[in-house]
Amino acid sequence: MTEQNTRLGILLMIATTLVFAAQDGISRHLAADYPVLMIVMIRYWFFGLFVISVAARQAGGIANAARTEQPLIQIFRGLLLAAEICVMITAFDLLGLVESHAVFVCYPLLVAALSGPILGESVGWRRWSAIGVGFVGVLIVLQPGFGVFAVEALVPLLAALMFAVYGLLTRYAARRDTSATSFFWTGVTGAVVMTAVGIWAWTPMAPSDWVWMGLLCLTGAGGHYLLIRTYEVAEASAVQPFAYFQLVFAAVIGLAAFGEVIRLNVAIGAAIVIAAGLFTLWRERRNR
Repeated sequence: MTEQNTRLGILLMIATTLVFAAQDGISRHLAADYPVLMIVMIRYWFFGLFVISVAARQAGGIANAARTEQPLIQIFRGLLLAAEICVMITAFDLLGLVESHAVFVCYPLLVAALSGPILGESVGWRRWSAIGVGFVGVLIVLQPGFGVFAVEALVPLLAALMFAVYGLLTRYAARRDTSATSFFWTGVTGAVVMTAVGIWAWTPMAPSDWVWMGLLCLTGAGGHYLLIRTYEVAEASAVQPFAYFQLVFAAVIGLAAFGEVIRLNVAIGAAIVIAAGLFTLWRERRNR
């Protein structure tokens, strides 16, 4: 991989995090007035069409993209991601963007911690130490034992756990399926499942909010397209640290658009979590 491609990959990853942060801001705006299940359902309708159109343009078409030897794993991955998105949007509505993302950034540490039992990978003492330090950072954000502990703060932690398991299952599926196949099953499974549960939560939307919903769909598809391009031009280990920019962009949107504040414990805890996450990524890259 050339340095030029790595630089392009870094720029694409930063652009991806900006688009996904914008998507989170729109999700929070819509979730204040409409059911989360309906929002995610409409988002998945567009996403499902997007993955089908991508598959149709590739060699072998849709039939080739849908071919898998492990359908149960692929379906479960799709279910898990759809559920995680619902949980995370609920967290945005309960806690706001800043605090939700401050907790959610621990997911790389969860990936490292669970890679042993799920994938059989070896995790050395240095990474286990970083995982422990990272979760001290999570505790600083959550502040258990200080006044009345907000149970709502566990919602983004649940989302982080779900996303970590989804990521590990994606790695597992990649041993026998292509990324195109996993991408196809992610979109189609999510669209089918969310339609089954979300259609019952249908609520008429104001015309102006349909504009926001359209932007939500476009940012979702655009973000995934940028992410695909990122991994096409650069190694994942080289660009993954820059995924933390999403916390920065989400915090800016939360402050500017929703009047959120960054409490000192949240800033300190998030910084510790990010530092621990970067260390685990560095150790993983060095071991490889």
